[in-house]
Amino acid sequence: MQYQRSSALFAEAKQVIPGGVNSPVRAFKAVGETPIFLTHAKGAYLFDEDGNTYIDYIASWGPMILGHAHPKVVKAIQERAEKGTSYGIPTELETQIAKQALDMVPHMDQIRFVNSGTEACMSAVRLARGYTGRDKIIKFAGCYHGHADAFLIQAGSGAVTFGSPNSPGVTAGTAQDTLLAQYNNLDQVAEIFTANPEEIAAIIIEPVAGNMGCILPKEGFLEGLRSLCDAHDALLIFDEVMTGFRLAQGGAQERLNVRADMVTYGKVIGGGLPVGAFAAREEIMNFLAPVGPVYQAGTLSGNPLAMTAGLTMLQLLANNSEAYSTLDQKTAYLHKEMIPLLEQKGIPYQINRLGSMMSLHFTDTPVVNFETAAKGNNDYFKKYFHGMLKCGVYLPPSAFESYFLNDAISHKDLDQTLEAFSDTLSDL
Repeated sequence: MQYQRSSALFAEAKQVIPGGVNSPVRAFKAVGETPIFLTHAKGAYLFDEDGNTYIDYIASWGPMILGHAHPKVVKAIQERAEKGTSYGIPTELETQIAKQALDMVPHMDQIRFVNSGTEACMSAVRLARGYTGRDKIIKFAGCYHGHADAFLIQAGSGAVTFGSPNSPGVTAGTAQDTLLAQYNNLDQVAEIFTANPEEIAAIIIEPVAGNMGCILPKEGFLEGLRSLCDAHDALLIFDEVMTGFRLAQGGAQERLNVRADMVTYGKVIGGGLPVGAFAAREEIMNFLAPVGPVYQAGTLSGNPLAMTAGLTMLQLLANNSEAYSTLDQKTAYLHKEMIPLLEQKGIPYQINRLGSMMSLHFTDTPVVNFETAAKGNNDYFKKYFHGMLKCGVYLPPSAFESYFLNDAISHKDLDQTLEAFSDTLSDL
């Protein structure tokens, strides 16, 4: 494949945009070479500036669960745009999408819409602190909850008691209120609670991690977190920005049958437009302004275009529950057929999958947390990514990201992907 036009556009972009991109993973730094620039997308396919076509396995990092440019979503956005693109004044749309979302997810009474997953997680943590009157939160290494200061924390010298910033600009004072634990390590979480009695407002976790590859919770892990939160009067926050409305209509709460106190959403809930949301029981949400003292606001929150796209997407999913089973089947088929090809080549691997999320790690070690994910052979991954790209298959350009399948992918596309996979493995 040729990438001259994309290369030229990337060079031009770097003159006016830091790193040439508006989100770091797009820069291909983890895999090298030049990122592709797109002209458009339709269904299961991406089309770049050099005339190349790719089968898409990131689905805009999750939201395009039914494929790109779904005709009903596009039509709804077009019709709404003719009525104005932003008001900063309430509309009935906001109530309609709130009712639709709450009908689909378990245990939640009220929901507030914001503009991104980062904003949703930031607001949820603030609300948890305001509700409990406590300052500290527990998060897990490798789980990503956006780029708010409280989440950009790595393990410090006393990891059980405090963390340290992992980005310039994050203060030590902010970091000391974020306690870091290892994903799937329930004993460590219990130790943190013991070391910080009556100080922890909440645990925030991706119930199925997607930012260290797809990593599933071990049996009893989420249930154990639920019990610890109950025992210590802390809130359990599920970051379902990725998993919400993707793993099931009710997201990971429904799929894994574990109750959270608060849930954050993004991706699918916006139908491809920038939308985030956070939901909880009424008694918690009543602490939020203008009803309660915890402040949160946003000029473009509830934007009519975004609400229209999100409402249309949720209605499509609510009226087509079979989409989840077909997506699961397609992802399971891809997983199953990849295994003999890997074993035939004698390549070390781990494949993690749940629903339409999946990741391949080039390691013999089971991948259950960030530390084990980091053991993957990154040289293999770089060659794998670029080999698949040259064969017309677009994968996440990082070994620490999940695949997100979309329902527009056909079995012909899957077989073409497997053919590309076989060819690419031969060159590793």
